[in-house]
Amino acid sequence: MQHSVPPIHQETKQEAAQRNKKVAAATIFGSMLEWYDFYLYATMASIVFSHVFFDNTDPTVAALLSFSTFAIGFVARPIGGMFFGYFGDRFGRKKMLFITFCLMGICTALIGLIPSYDSIGIVAPILLVIIRIIQGLGAGAELAGAAVTSYEHAAPNRKGRQGAWPALGLNLGLLLSSLTVWLLTLGGDEFLINGGWRIPFLLSIILVGVGMWVRKSLPETPEFQHEVVEKHQTVRFRDIFKNNLNGLAVVFFLAIGYNALSYIFKTFSLAYLTQFKGVTAHVTSLSVTIASLIAIFAVPLFGWLCDKWSSKTVLIIGGVLSVLFAYPFMALLETGEANMVYLTIAIGTGILAPMMFAPQGSFLSRQFPVKVRSSGVGTGREIGTAVAGGLAPLGGLAMVANSPTHSTTGVVIILAVAAVILVISALFDQGRKYSQHKN
Repeated sequence: MQHSVPPIHQETKQEAAQRNKKVAAATIFGSMLEWYDFYLYATMASIVFSHVFFDNTDPTVAALLSFSTFAIGFVARPIGGMFFGYFGDRFGRKKMLFITFCLMGICTALIGLIPSYDSIGIVAPILLVIIRIIQGLGAGAELAGAAVTSYEHAAPNRKGRQGAWPALGLNLGLLLSSLTVWLLTLGGDEFLINGGWRIPFLLSIILVGVGMWVRKSLPETPEFQHEVVEKHQTVRFRDIFKNNLNGLAVVFFLAIGYNALSYIFKTFSLAYLTQFKGVTAHVTSLSVTIASLIAIFAVPLFGWLCDKWSSKTVLIIGGVLSVLFAYPFMALLETGEANMVYLTIAIGTGILAPMMFAPQGSFLSRQFPVKVRSSGVGTGREIGTAVAGGLAPLGGLAMVANSPTHSTTGVVIILAVAAVILVISALFDQGRKYSQHKN
């Protein structure tokens, strides 16, 4: 099999440092754009889109339809993870990271250009769904590509720290988008609903331009060049099901556990506070801003702990703490008080979610050999994400809406079960087969 990537020459320490600077910029920036869109879309689906893109005759139905468009994006993620993951194994990590970044970024900007329901009727939500699905194709491959790239460029004693770079990008994206929403709602939510929501979507084109420039100069990973290019290995998608089913199962179930937790912390909480507690977007956006600031410092710490203890250990500790926090999380949100909201989101989104996400770059990558690593991580994680990431917050919201007292007991159960699934999945770590390093 022929590859267009030339073999890597023996690097000096200075060249390796320069390479890793490019890798850091490329992986962090891509994850930042993905999660900039994530928080924007989650916020607007909770507050704005029901007014803009749907018939608002029945506000409750419009709100659920609006939030369901957030879940629809997850339908496309497994397809993107499998498709671009396979080509990442076949043609290289660099090319696929560039393509998926373009897909995500352009679609984010296009959402800001869709006319309202009052202007074009049913065509408006149809366009929203189509763009969201295309965007999901790119997002489905972004995390796997960024995680694998960071991991494969890292020195043996820095796999955990560099594997955490996508998690750092995630929280920088949350910070940027939440701060933008907070600024747009200084005078209340009316400006947002009356057209102000389009501004951050349209401004994302700036991030796209910078990100494309950064990713264009990204070097190919040494591990891919050595294990696939120089050895002329044949890459077949079916190999992950034939030879790596255990690793695929670990990644799949861990993704279910983590994403159910993460999306309830980050997404369900926003919709719940807005629809059932009357909390303004100004308060919820500030809570995410505070949490993101905390996480930016927490992620490097957890990455360092992955190198010191192991990514498996950090994951398990995060899962156990999440079980313990499940009931307090909902109890504090139920108060609807601003200070309690800030505290709750800070713990869930600022500490616990990063504690379980920072280790995943190294943990997920080490479940597979190099030649199927991108497709393995992309397939397992994105199928699990599609199952839990879209359904967990939507299911939790439906449980609360259908309860006569708006009880959150069902959400507490979802959180606890998801955390247990994550812990059990981490215990079945397959990494020793493909890595000599504990992280």
